[in-house]
Amino acid sequence: MDTPKLIDIEQVSDGWIKKYILTYRMPDGSTHPYEVASRKKIEDYRALLEANAAGEAPRGADAACIVARTPNDSLVMIREFRYPLNSWCIAFPAGLIDPGEDVLACADRELREETGYAVVEGSTLRMLPQAGYSSTGMSDEAVQVIFVEAEKVAEAHTEPNEIIEVFELPIADVRRFLDENKLPIGTRAQLLLEALA
Repeated sequence: MDTPKLIDIEQVSDGWIKKYILTYRMPDGSTHPYEVASRKKIEDYRALLEANAAGEAPRGADAACIVARTPNDSLVMIREFRYPLNSWCIAFPAGLIDPGEDVLACADRELREETGYAVVEGSTLRMLPQAGYSSTGMSDEAVQVIFVEAEKVAEAHTEPNEIIEVFELPIADVRRFLDENKLPIGTRAQLLLEALA
C-alpha cells in the first residue's frame, strides 16, 4: 500500500492550541493540504510526525484520564461545561500532564483539583498499555487512561474557567445512566462506561 508523504508543515495560528497545515504528496503524485490542531510547538510536532512515519513514535501522553473507583463501588464522574459544545458534558476527570510530570502524579493532581478525591495510597493502579489519541482526524493529543482507587479528601479547587460538578456513579447503575443520559458525552467516557456496564 502506498503511503502519502509529508512534504511541508506550515503553522497558521499560534496560542494555546496551534493550527498547522500539513501538505502531503499523494501516491498519485498530487498534493493534498490537511488542517490539524496541536498544543505542541512546530519543532516538537514535526519531530512527532517524523517519528510516527519511521515507526518510532514515543509512547508518551499529553494528558491523563482518570477512572477512579471509590470504596463503595462507584465511579468518580464529572459534569463539565465544555465551551466548544456550549453544553455540560459527561466525562471522567482528566487533565494535561505538566512538563516533566509523571503520569501517575498527574492523575492524582488532576483528581484532587477537579473533584477533591485522591488516589488511595498503596492502592492498585492500572494503566492501559498505551495512550490513545483523542481525535486522529484533527489532533495529535494522546491521552493515557489510568484506573485508580480513590477517596474523598477535600473540596475541589478548579481553575476559574473550569465549571465542574462532581458526582458518584454506582457501577451497578452504569447501564441505566447510559440509557437515560441526555448530555453530550465524549467517546472515551462512553466506551469506558459501556465496558463497565
